[in-house]
Amino acid sequence: MEPASRTVPGAQAIARAASLLRLVTAAGAEGASLQDLARAADLSRSTAHRLLSALKAEGLVDRDGESTRWMPGPELFLMGSVAAARYDVTGLARDIVRSLAVKTEESAFFSVRRADETVCLLREEGSFPIRSFVLSEGVRFPLGVASAGLAILAFLPDHDVDAYLERHPELESSWGRAHGDLPLRTRLTETKERGYAVNPGLIVEGSWGMGAAVFDRAGRPEWALSLTGVEFRFGHDRIAELGRTLLSHAHQLSARIATARR
Repeated sequence: MEPASRTVPGAQAIARAASLLRLVTAAGAEGASLQDLARAADLSRSTAHRLLSALKAEGLVDRDGESTRWMPGPELFLMGSVAAARYDVTGLARDIVRSLAVKTEESAFFSVRRADETVCLLREEGSFPIRSFVLSEGVRFPLGVASAGLAILAFLPDHDVDAYLERHPELESSWGRAHGDLPLRTRLTETKERGYAVNPGLIVEGSWGMGAAVFDRAGRPEWALSLTGVEFRFGHDRIAELGRTLLSHAHQLSARIATARR
C-alpha cells in the first residue's frame, strides 16, 4: 500500500507541516532555529522556511524577532484547550507524578503514546540534588527508546510490536546497537516479566531511567510513568524498590483513568 502522502493530493505538504509543528512544540519555550528544524524534518532550508511562514500566517507558530527562533503560536494554545477536554488526563496524573517524585526523590514523568512515539506531558523534580535532564515536557522519543516508551511497547500485542519494528529499521542506526532488533526484543521480554522497564544509560551515559505502563479501560498501554536519575542511584536493590513504587503508582493511575472515563 502506498503512503497517504503519495496517494492523497496535498497530503505530503500537510505531513511536512505537521512534522515541523511537532518539532517546534518539542523545542519548548526556547524555540528552534530554522537550520535545526530543516535538518530534523529532512527538508531544505527554503522549503522549511516556506512552510513555517505559512504556519505563522495562521498563528500556529511564531518567530522571535530577536533570536529568529521558531516557537509555538497562539492558535496552538486555543486548539489545545479545546482538545484537552477529550484527551487530556494530566489533571488526573499530576498528584500521582508528584507523589512518585516525593517518594523516590528522583525526577518523575508522565508520558502519552502518540502513534509510534511517546510525548512527555508532565515533569516533577525530586529532592535529590543531582538530576538528569534527558526528558522534559514536550520531548518525544520513539517507542522502545526511553523507559516510558519501552514500558508501553512491551505491553502491546506481539503483532503490533513486530509491525512497529518493521516500520522502524532505523532505530539501531539512530540510537545505537543496543536498539537493534535482538537486544530491544530482549529488553521488551524482561520488561514484561518484571512489569517495569529499565534503561541503563542507553540514551545518555550515566543517566538511568525506569518506566511503568499506564492502561486504559480496555487494557491498552496508552501512557507511562517514569523516573530518571544518575547511575549510582540505581543499584540492584534500589531498582527493585523503585520498580514496586512505580508499579503501585501506575496501577493507581490506571484505575483512576478507567473510573473517570466511564
